[in-house]
Amino acid sequence: MKRYLRSVYRLLKAMVNDPRGFAHVVNTVPSVCSAYSFSHAYPYTIQEAEGLVSLPINPLREYFQNHKVGRGIWKWEHYFDIYHRHFAQFVGHKVNILEIGVYSGGSLEMWRSYFGEKSHIYGVDIDEACKAYENDFTSIFIGDQADRTFWSNFRKSVEGIDILIDDGGHTPEQQQITLEEMLPYLRPGGVYLCEDVHGCFNRFSAFATGLVHELNNTHGMPDQSNVSRFQSSIHSIHLYPYLIIIEKHRVPPRKLSAARFL
Repeated sequence: MKRYLRSVYRLLKAMVNDPRGFAHVVNTVPSVCSAYSFSHAYPYTIQEAEGLVSLPINPLREYFQNHKVGRGIWKWEHYFDIYHRHFAQFVGHKVNILEIGVYSGGSLEMWRSYFGEKSHIYGVDIDEACKAYENDFTSIFIGDQADRTFWSNFRKSVEGIDILIDDGGHTPEQQQITLEEMLPYLRPGGVYLCEDVHGCFNRFSAFATGLVHELNNTHGMPDQSNVSRFQSSIHSIHLYPYLIIIEKHRVPPRKLSAARFL
C-alpha cells in the first residue's frame, strides 16, 4: 500500500510541477503499453549465421578475459563491445575518465590500460577504503552520488571529464541525480554511460528515455529548426540491454535543416 501511495504522490507532484508536460506524457501511455506488448510477444526470427563469425579485436574484452589475478572486475560480458564502440575514439589521447563505484579497484586499472598513459582516472565511492587505490594517475573521491553538494564540490576540484561511467549504487534516484549534475559538465564530445539499468519500467530508464522528447523537438519551420540548449549539447542517446549512453556534440549545431534536391 505504501508503495502505491508513493507512486500516486509522485504522479500528483509531477502534474503540479509541469501540467503541460504531464498531459503530453499521459498521451503517450497507450503507445508505451503497445510497445511493451509488441516487444514482450516478439516472434523468434533469428537465424544462425553460416560458418564461423570471427569477433573483431577488442582490447577491453581481451583484458577482462586475461585478468585472472589481482583486483576484481565485475562486468556483464556484452558490455565490452559497447564500451569499445563508444570509447575507442579516446584511446591514446589526453582524457579524463570518471567511474562511479570503485568496488575492488580492478576496473580502474582496466580503463588506464585501455586509454593509455595520457589518461587520468577518477573514481567515486562511498567507502573510505577505496582511497587505497590512488596513485599518480588515479584520483579517488569519497562521497554519495545522490548528494548534489558532493557533485558541486567535485566539479570545483576537477578540470573536466570526458567520459563518465556510472556503476555506483544503481538506484533510480542516484542515477538521475548523477546525470543531472554531471551531464552538463562533460566536455564537448564527451560520453555519459550508466550501467546496470535493470528491469521493465525502471524509473531511471523512463527518465533517460524521456530526454528523447526534447532531442526530437522542433523549433521553427518544417524544413529548418532552431536548436534548444539541450539539442545544441546532446548528439545522441543510445539504449542497450542494461546500458544507457549519451554522447555530446563536439561542435554545437546552430540549427537542424532538411535539404531539398528537386
